[in-house]
Amino acid sequence: MFIGILGVEFRLYDNESLKDKRRVANSVKQKARAKFNVSIAEVNSENDMDRLCLAVVSVSNDRRHLESRLTKCLSMLEAICPEDMVYGEISIQGEDLP
Repeated sequence: MFIGILGVEFRLYDNESLKDKRRVANSVKQKARAKFNVSIAEVNSENDMDRLCLAVVSVSNDRRHLESRLTKCLSMLEAICPEDMVYGEISIQGEDLP
């Protein structure tokens, strides 16, 4: 069993309130969940209006499938978010079970 974690950070511009930030965050999270069936949450920057940090998690029995899913999710997040992505990293943990 493998657990994949995708960490993403966006630099937000022209946000005047946390409400504006939540609007962007909720839109991005909803699209990622719908397309890739992943768990996604805002982390580390809940009260920071200039940054949006997201953690995306998925589980699979096939490492290559998991890497592919998270790579495609990363590409989609970069394409759909109107803000600049400053960080994106995929980490896979686990091993094949007998």
